Amino acid sequence: MTTLSCKVTSVEAITDTVYRVRLVPEASVSFRAGQYLMVEMDERDKRPFSMASTPLEKDFIELHIGASEINLYAMAVMDRILKDRVVNVDIPHGDAWLREEGDRPLVLIAGGTGFSYTRSILMMALAQQPNREIAIYWGGRESKYLYDLAELEALQEKHPQLKVIPVVEQPEEGWNGRTGTVLSAVLQDYGSLAEYDIYIAGRFEMAKIARERFCAEREAKAEHMFGDAFAFI
Repeated sequence: MTTLSCKVTSVEAITDTVYRVRLVPEASVSFRAGQYLMVEMDERDKRPFSMASTPLEKDFIELHIGASEINLYAMAVMDRILKDRVVNVDIPHGDAWLREEGDRPLVLIAGGTGFSYTRSILMMALAQQPNREIAIYWGGRESKYLYDLAELEALQEKHPQLKVIPVVEQPEEGWNGRTGTVLSAVLQDYGSLAEYDIYIAGRFEMAKIARERFCAEREAKAEHMFGDAFAFI
């Protein structure tokens, strides 16, 4: 791991609780798609955030930070970013990166800002293996929290092997996607997950239930399931 100073070049409030932050590190950074960095608040306080950008994007790092008055842990990081416009990061961390040597079809599952983790994996896989079969499930409470859905739908138009499945818990009138949870959507769509590589990002409890049910009910192989949350289960 390396500690680097990063300049904050842009902060965009993309929903009422999610910020898109771009950082420019003082030196080149090496990481794998699906890894995360730690924002240093002080010597003993380092806070993890997945990187939404890929290793191919050499000039910047993109973060999607969910922060609000009920998530003071992340809000303190946003306060630091907005005030200082410079942050120190410890990079890279995590073992749940894209296994680039494989050719098994991918199922990517994200809840909320867990999309940042799956976005990095998705964009890297499309760049390296444009014919690889990929399905990405992204769930949120309301459709407005699927903040980059238009980008995903545009990618789906360009890549016939990519399936985008948006899922919301509280659909508004006119919603054309799925309703419920991403877990239920995946279970509905697959009789077996034995031949798939699965990458999951979201709340720890969601990741725990998904891993247990996919293995028990859909023949998923534990060695082909990845998620940073697994380290805390």
